[in-house]
Amino acid sequence: MPTLLTDPIMQLHALLAASPTRLMIGLVGVPGAGKTTLAAQWATHLNAAHGAGTAVALGMDGFHLTKAQLTQFADPVAAFVRRGAPWTFDAAGFVAALQNVRRAGGVAAASWPGFEHNIGDPIADATTVPAATRIVIVEGLYLLHDADGWEHVRGQLDECWYLDTPLPIAMERLANRHMQAWGFTRQQADARISTNDGLNAQLVADSAARADFLIRP
Repeated sequence: MPTLLTDPIMQLHALLAASPTRLMIGLVGVPGAGKTTLAAQWATHLNAAHGAGTAVALGMDGFHLTKAQLTQFADPVAAFVRRGAPWTFDAAGFVAALQNVRRAGGVAAASWPGFEHNIGDPIADATTVPAATRIVIVEGLYLLHDADGWEHVRGQLDECWYLDTPLPIAMERLANRHMQAWGFTRQQADARISTNDGLNAQLVADSAARADFLIRP
């Protein structure tokens, strides 16, 4: 397993001090691990310490295949049931966007898509990464996945860290999230986890050994 990183904030400060060019740091974890919250906290801390716009946190949700694209699958029903699996994302588009963000450092602003939960589809140009941003924290499930096109992601990141949230804690958070967001009963939330989220979580957990460092919540 990767080395435990006990002070990720200190590591981020050290990386900033050592690099004259834009840094791309990946943060991986199972669904419900707390990736989005943690990446945003790190960016906020770095911006407070080094100036607004120093750091930006980005997610991979904007690279979900659209509902229209999922209907074109050989088995559209299965595609919708398994939405969130590695093969239901535009991995090639994600890699290209990472390359663009890296190249734009110090030169120009770069755009990044988001996800519109009200319509259930990605939205283009939801976030702008300023040219002056020095460190980009990219969080997502499959940054260390080695298939379905995701195997090309790791080469676009300077470091990639794995957030080692215990699976029972993450799945409990996810069940609560499903109940609050979608009005699921606990039985429906657990069924969703057993048929989709839990399967994805195992894929993510299996990729942990490829991380540079392990982060404990």
